[in-house]
Amino acid sequence: MPSLATLFGDDAEILGDRSFQLLLLANLSPPLGSALISPLLDTLVGPFGVSEAQIGLLMTAFTAPSIVLIPLVGMLADRIGRKSVILGGLVCFGVGGVAIAFTTDFRVALGLRLLQGVGFAGLTPIIVTSIGDLYRGGAEATAQGIRFATSGFTLMTFPLLGGALVALAWQYPFFLYALTFPTAVLILLFFEEPTSEASRRGNADTSASDVVQFVRQPKVAAVLVGRAIPNFLYTAFLTYNSFVVVRLIGGSPGEAGLLITAASVVHTISATQAGRITAVFDSRLYPLLGANLAMGGGFAAVGLAGSLPVAVLGSAGIGLGFGTSLSLYRSVITGFTVESLRGSVVSAGSALGRVGATIAPIVMGLAVSYGEPLFGFDVAVRGTVTGAAVLCGLGGALCLLVAKRSPAVEYADERPAGG
Repeated sequence: MPSLATLFGDDAEILGDRSFQLLLLANLSPPLGSALISPLLDTLVGPFGVSEAQIGLLMTAFTAPSIVLIPLVGMLADRIGRKSVILGGLVCFGVGGVAIAFTTDFRVALGLRLLQGVGFAGLTPIIVTSIGDLYRGGAEATAQGIRFATSGFTLMTFPLLGGALVALAWQYPFFLYALTFPTAVLILLFFEEPTSEASRRGNADTSASDVVQFVRQPKVAAVLVGRAIPNFLYTAFLTYNSFVVVRLIGGSPGEAGLLITAASVVHTISATQAGRITAVFDSRLYPLLGANLAMGGGFAAVGLAGSLPVAVLGSAGIGLGFGTSLSLYRSVITGFTVESLRGSVVSAGSALGRVGATIAPIVMGLAVSYGEPLFGFDVAVRGTVTGAAVLCGLGGALCLLVAKRSPAVEYADERPAGG
């Protein structure tokens, strides 16, 4: 049986750290915000009495609050600590998700998805920041990759489970959000705050203008914008995979969940290798460029697929790019940020990621709505997905090149950002 070092590299011993184990447990819930809903969207049109275009707002309502709240929550976490913010996030996320099972009013459902979005703001960005507090160097890259791999585990299992449960009743998948409640109890009892009280008092002197000045540096800005592009593409994939599979290929919601599972399996495997990738390459530029190519090419393959196997293969490309790119981007961001700004800057990157995730269903929906009367629904969807894949691939490559050629980051540690 292979050892942990064989699977994850020389820094695999971090898996024995109880604080890291609890962060991984908390990290199981946030991916469900989008992934559990994605394969159900076509099925939920009937119960909520809305159109196919309107049902996509369930994705937007979840991602929208994070745009404003994540930077604020990051500053709050720098001042009061990570633990309290994570606890609040878990409670809001769980309550908002479970309660959707008890309504058929679409406006109420949108409000509950907004509450889930509030909860998300206190989860993933703060978990990423906490890992940056606990580890450095290759250990931090390995930890970020393993954390992202737990997201992949969630995406591998719960969408398929949700697809099976929705066959019994549309409400049943939403009870899976109750996972957050026992997690919150364990965090409350056993998680040790990774920042000291003295550090938090010092962080109180950091102003919003300090954060703005730091992120305006060209290298930092390019990395933060580039980090948002995978979120746009992945949310576009989550929003439109069910329409491609069910409407264009003639599959089922369960088969739409299979695409997410395929992406998640590869995403999980690639994310766990982030530490090894960091050790092999002197620059993050080349693996990140490769990840952009894999993700864009995979999404284009899904959009053009005429059969389920082709769509599954494209989903695997998306997973490869997504798992590699976000693991490395997050490691880069925590690496070039000093402790007094870490929560705020990581949260700024997450907020931009949520911008990408929020506008993806809107931009894609507008493109499909415009193209459908001219070309028909099938061509409009395929053209929109393929166009988004090409544009995002080029945009991601441009951000990486800007980061590579920009001046060094002020107050950075010894590890280079973006290569």
